[in-house]
Amino acid sequence: MRRAPGTQDFAVQAAKAAGSLLGATFGAAGALRRNKPLHPKGLVYDALIRRVGSPIMWGCPWLDDEGTDAGAARLSRAIGLPAPVPDIHGLAITFTGDDGERNDLLLATTGLGRWGRFLLIPRSDPHTCSYGSLFPYRSSRDLVLLAAVPLPAFRPQEPPAVRFRLQAAGVAGHWHAFGTLELSTPEGGLTDRPLRFNPVAYPLPGLRTPRALQRLREPAYIAARRTPARVGPR
Repeated sequence: MRRAPGTQDFAVQAAKAAGSLLGATFGAAGALRRNKPLHPKGLVYDALIRRVGSPIMWGCPWLDDEGTDAGAARLSRAIGLPAPVPDIHGLAITFTGDDGERNDLLLATTGLGRWGRFLLIPRSDPHTCSYGSLFPYRSSRDLVLLAAVPLPAFRPQEPPAVRFRLQAAGVAGHWHAFGTLELSTPEGGLTDRPLRFNPVAYPLPGLRTPRALQRLREPAYIAARRTPARVGPR
């Protein structure tokens, strides 16, 4: 006898259907724009993550332990509205871990409260607003959300940089700091580069995207990659 589909199976199938719809929508938007369907223009920074370890254990060494990661980060406007018109800003980070594997993290302007952490919020200044993962990751112990909260940009005797405090929280719990993120101007100045990010294909060490969310997000990433990224004036 065929087993009746359970709640988890239904969630995966529903996410797959919604993901297919999103993929078609993103593909059409990219074709019309002849560029990325979202975040068409941005600026690429050098990124340095300094992890000091979380005060509570998540069952994920990348969150629980000390360490340093160097890579690149891109700040961009999701819709591409001209500044200072509020837009949903994106903070995308990529780095190579100690094991040689690529790791991507995508954050967007969200709230930090119980419900606001699941809502995208337009902001005016990308350097003074908080960013969140919007969707949770799964560690070996629990679901966990990530966030970056702005810190003062200057430190004595060091060049100016955009700095964030990195935080982790459960789907309804308090935020706990586990490190900092520093964005600095690369050699040659700030420019855009046709970077592509995919946190499903290149997850953070010890964290994974729940299966239903993978089915929801992956078609959109595939559709976005079909349109070549153009680099032009911000």
